[in-house]
Amino acid sequence: MKNLVKLMMGMIMISLFIFVSCNKDDDPTPDPTPENKNFATLKDYLINNDMDLPKILDKWIIPAENVYNIMTDNDSTNDFYIIDIRSSADFTTGHIEKSVNSALTDVIDKAADSKGHTIVVVCYTGQTASHAVVALRLSGYPDAKVMKWGMSGWNANNDKWTPNVASIAVGNANWEVAPGKIEVNTNYGDPVLNTTATDGEGILKEQVEKMLKGGFQGISASTVLANPKDYFINNFWAEADVQHYGNIKSAHRIKPLSLANDEYKFYDPSRTAVTYCWTGQTSSMVTAYMNVLGYKAKSLKFGTNSMIHSELQSHKWDASLAKNYPLVQ
Repeated sequence: MKNLVKLMMGMIMISLFIFVSCNKDDDPTPDPTPENKNFATLKDYLINNDMDLPKILDKWIIPAENVYNIMTDNDSTNDFYIIDIRSSADFTTGHIEKSVNSALTDVIDKAADSKGHTIVVVCYTGQTASHAVVALRLSGYPDAKVMKWGMSGWNANNDKWTPNVASIAVGNANWEVAPGKIEVNTNYGDPVLNTTATDGEGILKEQVEKMLKGGFQGISASTVLANPKDYFINNFWAEADVQHYGNIKSAHRIKPLSLANDEYKFYDPSRTAVTYCWTGQTSSMVTAYMNVLGYKAKSLKFGTNSMIHSELQSHKWDASLAKNYPLVQ
């Protein structure tokens, strides 16, 4: 009888073990998707290697006069390596002496010849060059810089800025007048990253290449002002500037947009994100970075210079800003 009881108890214990084990197998705690693991890996890699967005935006722009003064100073040992990413035809017509021509997609390869010199990237207006500089700063060239205003600031014959300044937002129904009205931020979580690489360095390299192949991601002010609610809009200004000038309707204000502080979570990864600033140069930097992170991001071209130029009291393009520094063929 005792043996029968022991046998029955043993069978019950085995049954309970099998039941519990099956339940664990049938209903496991779900792991994050591989794509979300990829984003988390990239995020940690960028933070740990001092490549959070605020660091990428540290001392990233240089005026044309500074470039010229250093290049013409015979005593200077800090010459620049200038990469001109305009079309080969425009480069041939006239370029900065000793500069090299490159497509945006090839800018990292071209940077390999910089031999320790600080890289300065130039384009027509400083906006596409900002995409290039983000790629360079994320690829081992942390001191790479954009030449402010692009070749428009180097020589007046290259002025592409003057035809693009406008005041189309003044009196526009989709512009909130001062003190503005900024949307409340919402936590949207992390974007999804589909990459073949699974380590931080590999994911970053893959995402940078993808961003460069996508080309400059810009959008016109007229398009955004026509239907601002079609986009997730970020006004990359200080709060005081919004209060002074106003903002595009439905815009958020997310700045400094840090990974470490999780401010990126306020960007909606399901929508086309449009960032705007004063000139479109900073917003191009932000846009390139956000595309590397996996967002669908665009930069509002020429910034508020294309929307409220007549109202601006600073950060304003004027044809007198264009120098007459020499060009070579």
